[in-house]
Amino acid sequence: MQRLMPSRTVSLWAVMGLLLAGLVYVFFRAGPMAPIKVTVITLENQVITPEVSGIGTVEARYTYIIGPTAAGRVKSLQVDVGDHVKAGQLLGEMDSVDLDARIASLSASIERAKALRKDATARLNLAKSQLQRYQKLAPQHLTSEESLAIKQQEWLTAESARQAAELDIERLQSDHLGLEVQKQNLALIAPVDGLVVARDAEPGSTVVAGQAVIELIDPLQLWINARIAQNQMNGLVAGLPAAILLRASPTQWLPGTLTRIEPKADSVTQETQVKIRFTHAITPLPPVGELASITIQLPSLPASPTIPNASIHNINGQIGVWQIKNKALEFTPITIGAMNLAGAVQVRSGLTVGDKIVVYSARDLYAKARIKIVDSLINDTAQRSTP
Repeated sequence: MQRLMPSRTVSLWAVMGLLLAGLVYVFFRAGPMAPIKVTVITLENQVITPEVSGIGTVEARYTYIIGPTAAGRVKSLQVDVGDHVKAGQLLGEMDSVDLDARIASLSASIERAKALRKDATARLNLAKSQLQRYQKLAPQHLTSEESLAIKQQEWLTAESARQAAELDIERLQSDHLGLEVQKQNLALIAPVDGLVVARDAEPGSTVVAGQAVIELIDPLQLWINARIAQNQMNGLVAGLPAAILLRASPTQWLPGTLTRIEPKADSVTQETQVKIRFTHAITPLPPVGELASITIQLPSLPASPTIPNASIHNINGQIGVWQIKNKALEFTPITIGAMNLAGAVQVRSGLTVGDKIVVYSARDLYAKARIKIVDSLINDTAQRSTP
C-alpha cells in the first residue's frame, strides 16, 4: 500500500495541473481575458444618396361635397357608395316642398305689379297732360298759381307711383329668379367624373343648407399625406422622387413624387406634413385612409469617406468609432454628415481613407483591449457551437 501512494500523488498532481492549464487556457482564450471578436472594415470613399422616410395615409387630392343650397328633404338618390359617375350626371333630387307654390305666388304678384305699373303710367300721362295745359294757361292768367302748383304735385306723385311700381316689379322678379335657381339646385348634379365615397343622407332625411348628401372624390388624383420629422427636412423640395409602400401590399414599392411641403409644421409632434402623389395610375385603387410608408430620395452627394452606422458609438458625450492603430484599439472622435436608410454615414472629419475601424464586436470595447478579427460574429458563433 505504501508503494502505491507516490503514484497516486503523481497522478493527482498531473490531473490538477491539467485542470489548471485548462482553466488558464479558458481564461485567456474563451473567458474574460479572451480576445474580443470584432469585424473590421477599411474606410473607403462612397457616393451616398440620402433618403427620408415617413408614415402617411392615402387621401383624395380633390373632394367634392354635394348638397342643397337651402334646407329641405331628400327626395331620391340614384347612386350608391362605390359607383363611378360622370360629370353632369344626376345623383339625386331634393323635395321641393312648397317651392312651386311660392314660385306661383311670386308670378301672380309680378302680374299684379305690372297691372299697377300700367295704372300708374296712365295716371302719370294724365297728370303730365294736365300740367302742360295749366302751364299754357298760366301766362294768360286763365288759372291761378295755386292750381298750377297742385297739378305739378299731382304729376310728381304720379311719377313716384310709377317708379315705385317699377321697383316693386324688379324686386319680385329677382325673388322669382332666386326661387327658380333654388329649384334648379334641387337636382344634385355631379360636377366632375368621380367616385362616390359617402352617402351622408338617405331619402326622407331633412338636411340644412350646405349639408353633405353625396361625397365624391377624383380617383385619378390620389396622394399620400405623410409626416416627416422636422430634423429630416433639410434638402426636401417639391419634385423629388419617392417610393410608396401601401399597407395592403407590403412587398410592392410604388413610384411617387414629392408634390408639396406644407408651410405649417406641428410644434407638438415636431413633424411637417408633405404630399406624395403616385407617379402612375394604380389598379385597384387603394382605399382612402389606408396607411402607407414613404421614402423620399434626395440628390446624391459627392463621394466621401463613409462608414456603417453600426460602427458609431457615443462615449462620454463624444461621437466616434473604435479605430485599429498599430494593432491596438483607440477611440477616435469624428464628425458625421448625411446618412441614407441603408445605414451608410458620411464622415466629415476624424478619419481618412484607408483607416481600419471596428463595425461589430462580441462585447463592449475599451482602449487597448485584445481583439480578434473575424469575418462574421454570427458565423464564428455558429462554428463554435457546432459539435
